[in-house]
Amino acid sequence: MKLGLLSAILENWEYSQIVDLCAEIGYEALEVACWPRGKASRRYAGVTHLDVNVLREAEIENKIQYARNKNIEISAFGYYPNAMSVNQEERELAAAHIRKLIHVAGETGIGMVNTFIGRDKYKTVEENLTLYKEIWSPIVEMAEKENVKIAIENCPMLFSGDEWPGGNNLASTPAIWHEMFQMIDSDKLGLNYDPSHCVILDMDYVKPLYQFKEKIFHVHLKDTHIMKEKLDQYGRLSYPLNYISPKIPGLGDIDWAAFSSALYDIGYNGCVCVEMEDRSFERNEEMICKGLNVAYRNMHQYF
Repeated sequence: MKLGLLSAILENWEYSQIVDLCAEIGYEALEVACWPRGKASRRYAGVTHLDVNVLREAEIENKIQYARNKNIEISAFGYYPNAMSVNQEERELAAAHIRKLIHVAGETGIGMVNTFIGRDKYKTVEENLTLYKEIWSPIVEMAEKENVKIAIENCPMLFSGDEWPGGNNLASTPAIWHEMFQMIDSDKLGLNYDPSHCVILDMDYVKPLYQFKEKIFHVHLKDTHIMKEKLDQYGRLSYPLNYISPKIPGLGDIDWAAFSSALYDIGYNGCVCVEMEDRSFERNEEMICKGLNVAYRNMHQYF
């Protein structure tokens, strides 16, 4: 396993600066935020550290080689939109950019695109599964042809009022993963597994590693703290941000020894990338860098 970083937290940094910082701290991998240029729809989104719509393939190759020269592996291209949105234009733009990333990931040998399945928040789970098969079957077919893995993050995406009632990402629970992987049976479709989302939904975050060991393509290291006194006031059916506090790994409620032990048990040998979302470390760039150093020290003992 290689301990890495998702670049999205360093929104205003240049790609080369982020690679240099990873090397300085000790990170060995980097998931590169690859959103299309434009206004971000939410926090930590809309970040473009490699613009695949502008850069020529040779330029992208040069940037990848820059990281390799620093002993940094590019673990994946990261882009997390809603390709099943109720808004048809949003849906089509998201699917088109996912396809673009799959093509570039295939051409450059990166071989991994991390993303969301998406969801029509006004439809039932069953209706969304039907929509999922319709939208994602041709995308996965393309990934198979390009020899690229699609790793779906398990975030429910129902943190704010505009994401309710159903949330903007279908792939949030083991029961739904079973359905998804049966409906589209492909060795190129798997999970970008983030244990913090299981904590939010009050689910075991270790057992799924064993249940879906063949489908764990990529891992996000993010922590969260459940504020019990606020949960008692708001309840689980409220906006999660009413009762949770996202934390850098090692400062929340997750037992990272148990989590890492399970990854070793299942023989996972991919990248584990810190996804930094912690307001305590986001007041300025100095604090962000401090947080990334703390996260590295906390996780390096396990990975």
